[in-house]
Amino acid sequence: MRSTPHRAFATSALAIAALAAALLPGSTASAADQAACTPAQVVANGGFESGTSPWTQSSTSVITSRSGQSAHGGSSFAWLDGTGSTHTDTLSQSVSVPSGCAATLSFWLHVDTAETTSSTAYDKLTAKIGSTTLATYSNLDKNTGYVKKSFDVSAFAGQTVTVAFTGTEDSSLQTSFVVDDVALDTSAAGTPGDTTRTPAAPSYTVSLTSNSAGTGWTGHESVTFTNASATALSEVYLRLWDNYHGTCSAPPITVSNVTGGTAGVLSVACTALEVALPTPLAQGQSATIGFDLGITVPSGADRFGHDGAFSMIGNALPVLAVRDGSGWHLDPYTNNGESFYSLAADFKVTLDHPSSLLVPATGTSVDTPGTSGRTVTTATASKVRDFAWAAGPFTKISGTSPGGVPVNIYSVSGISSSSAQSMLTTAKSAVDAHAGRFGAYPYGELDAVIDNNFWFGGMEYPGFVLDLVSTTALTHEIGHQWWYGIVGDDEYNSPWLDEAFTDYATDLAQGLTGSNCWNSVSWASSAEKITNSMAYWDTHSSRYSAVVYGYGKCALHDLRRLIGDTAMTNLLKSYASSHWYGVSTTAEFKAAAQAATSTDLTSFWTTHRIDG
Repeated sequence: MRSTPHRAFATSALAIAALAAALLPGSTASAADQAACTPAQVVANGGFESGTSPWTQSSTSVITSRSGQSAHGGSSFAWLDGTGSTHTDTLSQSVSVPSGCAATLSFWLHVDTAETTSSTAYDKLTAKIGSTTLATYSNLDKNTGYVKKSFDVSAFAGQTVTVAFTGTEDSSLQTSFVVDDVALDTSAAGTPGDTTRTPAAPSYTVSLTSNSAGTGWTGHESVTFTNASATALSEVYLRLWDNYHGTCSAPPITVSNVTGGTAGVLSVACTALEVALPTPLAQGQSATIGFDLGITVPSGADRFGHDGAFSMIGNALPVLAVRDGSGWHLDPYTNNGESFYSLAADFKVTLDHPSSLLVPATGTSVDTPGTSGRTVTTATASKVRDFAWAAGPFTKISGTSPGGVPVNIYSVSGISSSSAQSMLTTAKSAVDAHAGRFGAYPYGELDAVIDNNFWFGGMEYPGFVLDLVSTTALTHEIGHQWWYGIVGDDEYNSPWLDEAFTDYATDLAQGLTGSNCWNSVSWASSAEKITNSMAYWDTHSSRYSAVVYGYGKCALHDLRRLIGDTAMTNLLKSYASSHWYGVSTTAEFKAAAQAATSTDLTSFWTTHRIDG
């Protein structure tokens, strides 16, 4: 993410069977069992990117990458039914759920049907674990994209059971049940609450009009979301991150006239707003809240600020906070790094502005003439974690990478044409290099705004980055499209998962091997760890860059040397695929790395101070 100044890089299913009968009284693990639980993801090849093993399928056409459907992540998926005739497809895998662990089974489902009924379930998909039916879906659950389904399967800890999907189709009119990214995640059984991340699948619609300078924006925002959790959702929180840049008495981000819920008071230094829902949402239910929105961009060359005539507008749109097993994530803003943690969402943002201003933005943009010398920029983005834009009299140059990604460079005054051209060349090379290692770039075009005055070096948003004139910094920020954008993480509590991984990716893109870099590591104290949170780094800010970026990438270089180049390449590409548009945790990465090698990595994690 943000480079430091002294570094150059810087709707619902037909039926969901209750598991209460399976969750027997007295099944809570003992303290010894809890301590013995090593968090892991136990479904193998859940993204179907490594052939068919160890899945058992009813025909060779179930696991596929053929045209007609698309993957949730990567290129392969499981396609059950879709024949338009009497047909049954099955898909199954035997898994061993570790003893003493809490366990969550999840998968992404897309239902595509030619059935026209709104009342009869002709074609059905059943999801089971062991002999327990988790859910039954049908043609009535058709949707335009994927929806994540999650179930608490902790009752099966210590057992080897079969995860199975069965699709049945009647004699006419096809229904395709498309499954991808199956996972069974385990964690210490003592973790309180439901670990499912919610509210899920947010869809934001925003319409804003700017003042003549592009420094003030007013309009309306709404968001539709679904409760993915078995725990009812009684409220949501909006993060108004940029209120950090003002005061509670004069906040730069204002929310008013809330509909679909009752607004509470601002909290967390006015960066969080609770909205109580009129009726608690049960699992699978959806709701929409809306509000009027005002944005005032302060002066300053920042990720939210205007540098003269050029406004950078990052993290200004309120987004939903995340609730999981530890509750609502309402961490404070940090100016040292990032606090941002959000789930992949869809955005449609309409920006009405003077035609003299160019407005690069997240997603794919289309400009249409407005009234009285104004232009309306409509930006659409799918499966992104947040949305950013800029406004100003930029100089724009464009090109297309050899891999086919449209790239636009927007320069402020004072950036030479040769520097802009150099940044275009860098961006085209970097986006293809990262895509080759971690998976195809999914966000359509890529916009980079170049400014000589950014004190922070660079900053990334989905499909949109801010940067200085620096080959390394721009390669780094573009790397964040994968490590934070596509593969998300809790940036406040696990900053290394995006910064270290992105710096490692930057080295690879630039042909650097990090040879012997771990030999120069010198810890400041026994409390210093690569995996420390921003709460730690905000009180040890002088060490943040060296440890999280530098030591973190060196640890990944060391891991590559230990397990081998091929194994490391396959590990990261597979890990990205299995977490595509999802959330990564340190425990999941450690489990994936261990599964990629026969070498016991316990001492490696200890030596490199990677906890979790």
